[in-house]
Amino acid sequence: MKKIVLALALLVPALSWAARPATPEIVPVPQKMEITKGSFKVKGVGINCDPTVDARTLKAVRQFADRLSLVTGRTSDVASPIGLAKAVESGTVRGLYFIKDPSVVSEGYKLSIDKKAAIVRASDYNGFFYAIQTIKQMLPVSVYGSVQDTKSKWFLPCCEIEDAPRFGYRGLLLDCCRHFFSVEEVKKVLDVMSMYKLNRLHWHLTEDQGWRIEIDKYPKLTEIGAFRDYTIIKRDLNSSDGTRHGGFYTKDQIRDVVAYAQALGITIIPEVDMPGHMVAALASYPELGCAGSEPQPYKVRTYWGVSKQVLNVGKESTMKFLEDVCDEVADLFPGEYFNIGGDECPKDEWKTDPDCQAKIKELGLVSDEKASAEDRLQNYVTARMQKFLATKGKKIIGWDEILEGELAPGATVMSWRGTKGGIKAAAQGFDVIMSPNIYCYLDHCQSTDLESEPYCITMKPERAVTMPKLYGYEPYTDFPESDRHHILGVQGNLWTEFIGTNEYLEYMLLPRLMALSEVQWCQPENKDYDRFLRSLESKELPLLKLLGYNFRTPDELR
Repeated sequence: MKKIVLALALLVPALSWAARPATPEIVPVPQKMEITKGSFKVKGVGINCDPTVDARTLKAVRQFADRLSLVTGRTSDVASPIGLAKAVESGTVRGLYFIKDPSVVSEGYKLSIDKKAAIVRASDYNGFFYAIQTIKQMLPVSVYGSVQDTKSKWFLPCCEIEDAPRFGYRGLLLDCCRHFFSVEEVKKVLDVMSMYKLNRLHWHLTEDQGWRIEIDKYPKLTEIGAFRDYTIIKRDLNSSDGTRHGGFYTKDQIRDVVAYAQALGITIIPEVDMPGHMVAALASYPELGCAGSEPQPYKVRTYWGVSKQVLNVGKESTMKFLEDVCDEVADLFPGEYFNIGGDECPKDEWKTDPDCQAKIKELGLVSDEKASAEDRLQNYVTARMQKFLATKGKKIIGWDEILEGELAPGATVMSWRGTKGGIKAAAQGFDVIMSPNIYCYLDHCQSTDLESEPYCITMKPERAVTMPKLYGYEPYTDFPESDRHHILGVQGNLWTEFIGTNEYLEYMLLPRLMALSEVQWCQPENKDYDRFLRSLESKELPLLKLLGYNFRTPDELR
């Protein structure tokens, strides 16, 4: 008898645990989620959309309905019923509802699911869009596919979810200059970003190794600057892969990609890097360079590193070139930000160039313990472009080097050389985007076992950006509480010196992008690396495989 009692005592907790509803695997995990008993059937569900939602939201809901109809084999129609609010209030609703609710914070959503109905509330397009992403993650993986799945159970768990992002800026940089990637691959990157609720693509479009955007007023930028004769192999300056490399995006292609991103809740921020990283432009228009620049003539760079060849910003014609280029680029991108780079600009040529020295004298720039006269000449470029872009309705972002000297109010600083630049900028009252290379550079190796990984930008174990290292990044570290409101968000950067194929690009991006998404979206107390790994194993990696992405299996799951 004692044995029976003991067995029952052991069985009760097990039965209690088994009776608990399973927690759905969602990345990034919602801020608040309570799972209750029961489920809601979505196969053939009627979908009701608030008639006051905007056209984009209605289109997104209809696309979701079409997908449900395809994969479940039962039609889901979308209606905009009269008296929707009254029906919801009275509790007589049945089906899936999308309701506009101004009380929900921007990009946030509320999802309430019982056995009869699932109700989504949001105040803007991104909120509705993210709610759909969450719903899809709670359904079988085949919801992302293109074939009918009659074997899976098409139910949502009954639950209450209240969700909103921790940071408003959740970005990824894609470098299409060191290596060029097609429109199709850029869209594939945008697709996976949207699945995990990132909302900014920082598109690096100009560089020493290639100019990637069509400019009507300066056609040689793409005729000459978009192509290099060959690419060195790894870091061997005396080597050549023997292949001409290049390409560029036409304005129509840019417009197409921008519209595609907008439908995914993503704003694209263009970068025209200046006044350094401009060798491709100098090869196209040598008159933009400094006197005595070596070597001459200019050639689109075939190797990596920082070039001492920079724009001659002492000449008014050079500044007019920058304004003309930014004028055309700004017209293609409707977002509020424009990145002007400003990083890694050696001042050697400015110290001897007559035009630059004359401009320094004209502006009354002097060297002191804070900055050199040449540093302040770069401040002049930054301030002038900031003023010009303001006439186009744009705010500037620049890498943390723009802090050297004096920075005009209103600029946003992207902290990449560790975290000190962001801390300094916030202390001075500037908004900040945290993108420290020690945590957020996705071109760094993913393992300290370098022999197991492809060749990458840094072949030192201590520089590896492993999954747990990225996941554990806390943006507020070392920021006094009074300055934290200046942190707009977090960005991961994928530079492509050694990334020349779509497969390698995706391998370096995935699944670290998912870890990045939880840094950007989740409150620290909601992050749990073990839970995150379980989500990858059970849901996210099979999903990537289904969609045809290449990815690296995390060490913990091998």
